[in-house]
Amino acid sequence: MSDDWLNELAWGDDGLLPAIAQDAETGQVLMMAWMNRAALAATVERGEAVYWSRSRGRLWHKGESSGHTQIVRDLRVDCDQDVILMQVEQKGGIACHTGRQHCFFRRLEHGQWVDVEPVLRNPEDIYGGA
Repeated sequence: MSDDWLNELAWGDDGLLPAIAQDAETGQVLMMAWMNRAALAATVERGEAVYWSRSRGRLWHKGESSGHTQIVRDLRVDCDQDVILMQVEQKGGIACHTGRQHCFFRRLEHGQWVDVEPVLRNPEDIYGGA
């Protein structure tokens, strides 16, 4: 496969695009992360989400340490070609490193951010204290 499709995207000055992972069955937004060309190409090749970790400075195969991989069921780009949307099957039911189903677990209530989603599994149990 040619990489022309990668060239059509409006990569940021830093070479990144935001990538949104959405549960393919429920439509719940699970998380947002970043992809560079190599991450997006690897995602398409593997059929599983691969992101660019800004904190680690390297490619990050989602679930590489937790086992909570994301199987890509559909991959789309927005009208400006600068945001990726993936519908995924979230293995293990946990997308967030905090042990929650998704990363959007805080709600603004009366001027304060409040945790409104339960921890499904202790992160220390998932990552061994990391």
